[in-house]
Amino acid sequence: MMDMDGHFNQLTPAEAERLAMLAEECGEVIQMIGKILRHGYESYHPNDPSTTNRQLLGRELTDLLAVAAALCRDNVPEGSLHDQDRAWERKLRYAHHQEELVVECP
Repeated sequence: MMDMDGHFNQLTPAEAERLAMLAEECGEVIQMIGKILRHGYESYHPNDPSTTNRQLLGRELTDLLAVAAALCRDNVPEGSLHDQDRAWERKLRYAHHQEELVVECP
């Protein structure tokens, strides 16, 4: 049964806002990935030829990581994100072109 003062999902307004921010940033990263797949890393928006898609992706990833860090700090069990190397190793099992890529997690 729902508490009359709370929301059924039991999220605080701050928690809901962080999730909304994360969803928004994920969408912006996905949009940049689509542009890069269609036009390439070094392409650019006609209104801003000084900024490449690669740079824009970097900006969007920075925004995503900032929001993810806040979410992880406040809403994810401690220690659950410290195994990024193992997660990447799992991804490599099904990758076809990542043999020489070395990833350093932030």
